Amino acid sequence: MYLNKINLFLVISICLVFFFLTYFDVKSQELKIVDGDTIHLNSEKIRFTGIDTPELKQTCIKDNEVIQCGKKAKDLLIKRIGNSKVNCIKEGKDRYGRILAECFIENISLSSYLVRNGYAFAYRKYSQKFIPDEDFARINKNGMWSMTFEFPWEYRKKN
Repeated sequence: MYLNKINLFLVISICLVFFFLTYFDVKSQELKIVDGDTIHLNSEKIRFTGIDTPELKQTCIKDNEVIQCGKKAKDLLIKRIGNSKVNCIKEGKDRYGRILAECFIENISLSSYLVRNGYAFAYRKYSQKFIPDEDFARINKNGMWSMTFEFPWEYRKKN
């Protein structure tokens, strides 16, 4: 009888542990997309490493039409994330106190996705990782590569 109580206690304990692990894994995230390469995730400010997206007010020109390329970069990120869970691998902090990280949805890098679609650039000053993605976007004239634009770092210097 004593052994049955111990076994019952162990089974209940294992079930409770499993429940709490599942509960914390499934809980929703607080996510705010600030711009194309910055998010707030559960109150942490995260800047994507190795890429640079246009500033929100930055524009580009395509077929004599002004395109809000900074807003398009943010909208592309919003659409890609949708209701998915974002997982980030922290790599440090920048001079503004933001966490530097590469973030993923279902093992797909958001940084790679933005660069390959032409709304982010490999930030070569800090990383060489996304150069092949940028080459792909440039060759295929994806996103901003089909427009007249300034690189984000050049735009920031002027504005």
